[in-house]
Amino acid sequence: MAKWFIILGAILLLIGAALQFAPWLLGWFGKLPGDIRIRSDSLNVFIPITSMILVSLVLTLLLNLLNR
Repeated sequence: MAKWFIILGAILLLIGAALQFAPWLLGWFGKLPGDIRIRSDSLNVFIPITSMILVSLVLTLLLNLLNR
């Protein structure tokens, strides 16, 4: 269990460093085709369907590789 917390912490650290020092690396996230954005005067709705499918696929691959 501790091994997973260390791995998760390292991943979060890398994502945080990328967001802080190189925000253009993740600038595409949330702007993929299939992400729904509805804007009106008083309402702003964002549904990142494609982005979340991509995150799900990447996490599934990583977890399957780590469990072997």
